[in-house]
Amino acid sequence: MSKNKKITIQGTEIMLFSHKKEDYISLTDMARYKDSMETSLVISHWMSTRYTVEFLGIWESLNNPDFKPTEFSRFKMESGSNGFVLTPKRWAETTNAIGIFSKAGRYGGGTFAHKDIAFEFASWLSAEFKYLIIREFQRLKEDENQRLSLEWSLQRTLSKVNYQIHTSAISQNLIPKTLTKAQINYIYASEADLLNVALFGMTAKEWREANPGKDGNMRDDATLEQLVVLSNMESINALLIQQKLTQAERLQQLNNTAIMQMQTLLNSKTLKALNN
Repeated sequence: MSKNKKITIQGTEIMLFSHKKEDYISLTDMARYKDSMETSLVISHWMSTRYTVEFLGIWESLNNPDFKPTEFSRFKMESGSNGFVLTPKRWAETTNAIGIFSKAGRYGGGTFAHKDIAFEFASWLSAEFKYLIIREFQRLKEDENQRLSLEWSLQRTLSKVNYQIHTSAISQNLIPKTLTKAQINYIYASEADLLNVALFGMTAKEWREANPGKDGNMRDDATLEQLVVLSNMESINALLIQQKLTQAERLQQLNNTAIMQMQTLLNSKTLKALNN
């Protein structure tokens, strides 16, 4: 999920935040549904119940290898008693919890919780509120998945178009009419390996020998960034072929292009969002 998404439940605007590839929801915003002025107090009241402490402990035990069970046990024993107060900061600092954290900032700050925990908080606030927030959250995720699917389909279409341009340039400029079918296939494979070496640093055969236990080929194993660059390189190579550059000259230019584009894409916020 992209950072700083928002959903609205019965007039309450709630921020969602992607943290370490997990979806977190603002408990501070959710608490406004119950008390718009004392959100911290609402969260603390919920966290101080025995049921909540037990739930938080179970979640952390299953999802956090650095969770401190001894400190959790102490909180569990004290929970429910008169005067027991638990805050997000105290819980996180004492038990090394990761399910709840505080994010500073005038805009977008507050207490956030993993969606599993946030939905439990929603149950405490109101059964109706929980149902509505889960439904709206699922709608948002479906919209995001459709967008990502569309973007991926567009990328695959672009790759196919560039592949056709590439093979057409090979056919028109590199394949004499008198060659046999086997010789023509060799030239196509040679040009494909030209791109492989420029981007991956090895031929398809070298990759198979280095990865005997993997199914498919090196392109099946490529990252999204590599596939984007590969698609671009196919159309660039087609232009270089038409310019009558030798294979060695094209390899040098394509390798330089691959390095530059990979460096750019690895720093791209858009590509990082797609990978998340």
